Amino acid sequence: MPRLLSPTAAVLVDGIRSAVTAGGDDHAVAARVTRALTRHLADPTLLDPEHREPDPNHYRQHVLHVEPDGSFSVVALVWLPGQETCIHDHVSWCVVGTYVGEEEETTYRLAGERLIPLRINRTPEGVASYLVPPGDIHKVCNSSDSVSISIHVYGADIGVLGTSIRRRYDLKVTF
Repeated sequence: MPRLLSPTAAVLVDGIRSAVTAGGDDHAVAARVTRALTRHLADPTLLDPEHREPDPNHYRQHVLHVEPDGSFSVVALVWLPGQETCIHDHVSWCVVGTYVGEEEETTYRLAGERLIPLRINRTPEGVASYLVPPGDIHKVCNSSDSVSISIHVYGADIGVLGTSIRRRYDLKVTF
């Protein structure tokens, strides 16, 4: 398991732990985690330099913390311009906060054997939001011309699963 080197990140993990252990349904937990994450998104010391490193071919995931009981994981995703995910959904609730730059998320509705785009959300630096399955089909990309870094908190053990993606959707997209 990766070790958090940033004292700020350790404080963030403590706040997330408190939000998760307070209980409630997935929406209540994700809302509390969103508030905990938002408080740290403007802190320039949150990530160590090695957690800001991109990959030239694909967005890069840096696992920052996996809670020992598997109840949540914290990762930093680093995106170069134009990098994007596949269209997917998740195994659990997910909180995303933009730490550097801006991200673009397109959400979809499944309609038989096709996907219908619902909306495009641009998330600027310092803003966090959450999603809870089902109904969380989306794609995320860096549509800007600079690096973007986001912090993701999943209600799942990424150390075991390797990813929070439940399904990939390779269906026709219609408008």
